[in-house]
Order: sequence, then C-alpha cells, then structure tokens
Amino acid sequence: MKKLLSKLGLVSLLSLFLLGFTNISFADTSVFSNNSYLVAEMEEMPAGDEAMASEEAAEEATIDTGDTAWMIVATILVIVMAIPGLALFYGGLVRAKNMLSVLMQVFVTFSLMSVLWVFYGYSLAFSDGGAWNDYIGGLSAAFLSGITADSVSDTIPEFVFVTFQLTFAALTPALIVGAFAERIKFSALLLFMPLWLTLVYLPICHMVWGGGLIDSWGAVDFAGGTVVHINAGIAALVGAIIIGKRIGLGKTAMAPHNLPATMIGASLLWAGWFGFNVGSELAADGTAGLVMINTQAATAAAVLGWLAIEWAAKGKPSMLGGASGAIAGLVAITPACAVVGPIGAIVLGFVASIVAFWACSSLKNALGYDDSLDVFGIHGVAGIIGAIGLAVLMAPQFGGVGYDDGVTMATQLWSQTKSVLFTIVWCGVISFILFKIVDAVIGLRVSEEDEVSGLDTSSHGETAYRN
Repeated sequence: MKKLLSKLGLVSLLSLFLLGFTNISFADTSVFSNNSYLVAEMEEMPAGDEAMASEEAAEEATIDTGDTAWMIVATILVIVMAIPGLALFYGGLVRAKNMLSVLMQVFVTFSLMSVLWVFYGYSLAFSDGGAWNDYIGGLSAAFLSGITADSVSDTIPEFVFVTFQLTFAALTPALIVGAFAERIKFSALLLFMPLWLTLVYLPICHMVWGGGLIDSWGAVDFAGGTVVHINAGIAALVGAIIIGKRIGLGKTAMAPHNLPATMIGASLLWAGWFGFNVGSELAADGTAGLVMINTQAATAAAVLGWLAIEWAAKGKPSMLGGASGAIAGLVAITPACAVVGPIGAIVLGFVASIVAFWACSSLKNALGYDDSLDVFGIHGVAGIIGAIGLAVLMAPQFGGVGYDDGVTMATQLWSQTKSVLFTIVWCGVISFILFKIVDAVIGLRVSEEDEVSGLDTSSHGETAYRN
C-alpha cells in the first residue's frame, strides 16, 4: 500500500504543479516585460526626454560578449560542482552498498529541480510579488513566459541568467542528500525536494536576491551563504533528526568506502566553486578578480586549519580532513567573497574550518544526531561563520571594501545576524513540517531489511562494483 501511495503522491504532486500553471493567463503577464514598461514611460515623456530615454534603454540593453562568455562558462562550472563533483564527494563517503543510491539521489534531484525552476522557480524567485514581494515573487514569468533570446539582464542574455540561477536552485537541495544518506526512500526524496524548493529555497532566494525582506535589511550574501548553505545545512539537521540514526551506528563499521572518489569530488567542487562565486558578479570585471583570489585563499587556508586541528586532536592529519576543510572554506567565503580582502579571506577560511571540525565531532557527538555526511557541520556551521564574520572583515582596516554610507560595523553585524537567524527559523520550521508530511504520506525511511542489504540493490536493482 505504501508503494502505491508513494507513486500516487509523486504523480499527484507533479500533476498539481502542471494543473496550476496551465491556468495562468500569460497574456496578462505581458505588462511585466521591459518593453511594455518602456512604451508606457515613453508615452508620458516629452519628445526630448523620449529620445534620451531611448538612448539610455539601448545602452542598458547592450549585451557584453565577454560577460556573456564568462557567465556561460561559470554556469557550466556550477553544473560540474554538482554532477559529478558533489555526487562523487558524497558517494565516496558512504559504504559501497550505497554508492549508487547517493549518486542517483544527487543526479535526479539536480534534474528535477532544473525542470521546476523553468516551470515556476525563476518566476517566484526573481519577479515582482506585488503585495507579497517581501517574501516571494509572482508568476509573471512562469514557464519563462515573456523571456526570449533578445531579453537582456544587465549585460548578459536573460536566458543565461536564468540558467545560472537554475544551477544554484538545483544544487542546494542536492546538498541535503548527505544528511540522510543510506536510509531514505527514493520516493520520499522525490516528494520532499519539490516541496522544499517551493516553500523554503524560493522564498529565501527572493528575500535575499529578488528584492525582498532580507535585502531590505542591507544584509550581504554575495553568492549564497544564507540562500544555499545555511538553508541546506538547517534542512539537513532537521532531516537527520526526524529520520533517525542509521542501523548499527556506533556498533558497525561505517567508514568511507572510497576516499579517492571523495578527493576527486572535493577537487571538482573546489574548481567549480569559481563559477559559483566569481560568476555571481555577473560580469568579467575587477570585483570578479577580487572574488577569485578570495575564493582560492580562503579554501587553501581552511585546508590547513582543518588539518592542524585534526592533527592536534587525533594525532594524524587525514585526506578526508583536508577535503572537508576545503569545503568548509569554500562555504565560509561564499557570502563574503566580494567584500573582504585576501587576508580577511584567509582568516575567515581558517577560523571556519576549525569551528566546522568542532561541529562535526564534538557538537555532533554531544547532541547525538546522525548527519551521515556532516552537511550541517560543514555547510550550516561554516555558512553561519561566513555570513556573520564578513560584517567584521569587510571593514577597511582589515582590508575589506568598507560599508555603505551610514552603515557601521555594528549595524552591519546586526543585519547579518538577523538574516542568519531568520533563515534558520524559516528553514527549520518549514523543513520540519515538510518532513513530517512526507513521513505521514509515504514514509521517509526504507525497511530495516532494505537498509541492511544496501540501497543500491533494494532501491535501484544495481550495484556499483562487481567482483
């Protein structure tokens, strides 16, 4: 019966999406196009002003081929981060009997989120939400209505911007997979992820980058500290607690089965992250250069920081520790990479790696939750360190770019802290409700027999390795 409910739940969910959007009158949304605004404004302008407005609009609508070329490359780099980067990083960390299940979960999550982004995600994240604009956008651009090959966003084609932001929306839910690896139903994953994208990711994305509430507070999140990493980290923590510990945890060996794969995955994440961070400037300019050096410096410092604390605490530095440190550094610098200097980036990466190490060991053991691949400990914790720490390190005396007029370190620190706390509460509460709904409808966890035999065979009927 649960298998039947599982299939019906997924079909019903997708049907509701499609049914809802087929009722949208796209003819009514044409007023949101840039051309319509331009025509309305020009009708009210005197002739001289009309000519000037036409010249300004022409300048604004010019595509820069250099920026466009870079943004296409950056978008591809973020895709490489997810598949194969994140998939291999996670896959190597689980036991051999669950390797393919993790690859499958990342691969399919990335694919499903991509389609939903085109259906309605981009519109809800980046269009005007009217009376609800503080929290969510509208449906004026659902199914990318009104966007053509001639549409321009700043200096790049709007379709390029849509695809670049698509990769963020597709990667973020895939990060959550690591928290409940080796024990979640594939059908439950397929039901939870669209709900989470719709009710958690899209509102936070709009509030930060779409002109919503958090943006109005003056909080800085250049490339996704709150939108991506804190969001994913908190959802991961909630999911790990609700779904429960893996069978045999603490009694059965659960060491990573393929650390070379994890190292390759971490390296692909490191390289692809330049698309993530540098691409968020949306141009090939001086700020992009600052973001580039900061991303590299913070990540390298974080590797050294994690290895130093691990060596001191455990007596030996590990390859897994180095890879984990790299991810912690990449996460921490993400929100800060355009506002701190290279030395500030090194400090931020080093500190974040040490705190993340503590979270993945001492804090995790003290609280007793089973976050299989330390999504919260690395993405959540390092994301918080980066989002709040930038308020201090962006000060000119620390090599940062400084604050806006009328903003002090204290006021920026409050804006950052408020944005972090809001994201934690929004994501935590809604994620909890969604996990509970999915558990009630089809069940979150595989049977004990399937978990013991491994999800590769029980869920997908295949194995990663053959003798």
